[in-house]
Order: sequence, then C-alpha cells, then structure tokens
Amino acid sequence: MATAQDFTKTMKDMMGAFPVNTKAFEDAFKTSAALSERMTKVALEAAEKSAEVSSKWTKETLSKLADVSKAKAEPAEYTESLTAFASASAEMAAENVAAFAEIAKKVQTETVELMLAAGKDLGEEAQSAVKKATADAVKAAKGKAGK
Repeated sequence: MATAQDFTKTMKDMMGAFPVNTKAFEDAFKTSAALSERMTKVALEAAEKSAEVSSKWTKETLSKLADVSKAKAEPAEYTESLTAFASASAEMAAENVAAFAEIAKKVQTETVELMLAAGKDLGEEAQSAVKKATADAVKAAKGKAGK
C-alpha cells in the first residue's frame, strides 16, 4: 500500500525561498481605505447639498402654491395667479437645476483630483514594492547559490 508523501517541509522551504513583503499589501490597503474615506466624504457632502437644494425648492414651491390656492374675487385672478405660479416655477426650476449642476461639477472635479492622487500614490507604492521584492529575490538567490 502506498503512503502519501508529506509536502509540508517542501512547501515551507519553497515559500521561504520567495519572501513576501506584507508591508506592501498593508500600505496598499491603507491607501485604498484612505481613498474610500475621501470618496465617501465627497459623496456625502454632495448628497447633503442636494438635499438642501431639494428642500429649499420644495418649500418655495409650496409657498407659491399657497398663493394660488387662496380664494379670489374675480375668475381672471385665478388665471393671473396660475400664470404667476407657472412663471415662478420655471424660474425656480432653472435656478435649482443650475445649483444641482454646480454640485455635480464640484463632485466631478474632486473625484478626478482624488483619483489622480490615488493613482500616483499606488504607482509609487507598487514601484517601491517591486524594487524591494526584486532585491529580496536577488538576495535569496545569491544566498542559495552560495551554499
């Protein structure tokens, strides 16, 4: 009956010959977490500002609608009131859409800046990790060759 060969020592020797720099992984994780935190901050600020614009728009619309709902003495006053409401609504819509566009523009700018900075940081970390890994591999190879 054949016995199974234990590869534990072989695997340990093989893994020991190829050292892994966990610091590079830790640094990459920290950079990724920091980027995620900054991106979340940008998104939350945009959501908060959007909610403020929406709330203001709703309050103004309801205020104007209250004027429309008031009883009028003459039928023509209802037409005038509705016309004024429609005009004010169109003006508010233009202002608020512009406000939303500004929020979106700011988010886009901040996101691009964050991504460029993160790309630069990750590139530098990767370059550093590759240099260290190469140096460690060369050192390990020279150590094995000397034996």
